[in-house]
Amino acid sequence: MTKVKAWNSFKEVVNKFLGNYKDPNFKQIVQSMLENFKKLGCSCSLKVHFLMCHLDYFPENLGEVSEEHSERFHQDIKQMGCRYQGRWNKNMIADYC
Repeated sequence: MTKVKAWNSFKEVVNKFLGNYKDPNFKQIVQSMLENFKKLGCSCSLKVHFLMCHLDYFPENLGEVSEEHSERFHQDIKQMGCRYQGRWNKNMIADYC
């Protein structure tokens, strides 16, 4: 069940923080993802630590900042989805970061 929670919290961060809409509750959403991955024994990378320290500096419409970057992000997530086919793998977060 912990693996499912970690995956679902990752998807929630993608949908509610990294897209065109930043949820007002985004800090709790990111914190929840980090806690779920920590329960699995994953240590936070420097990039995730940087993300947590600078959440307030992200623009409200993060997905619209650069269409090129937005498109690249969605291509990467789609490729990860195809690679892992909804199954958990400990290398998943490393592939993203």
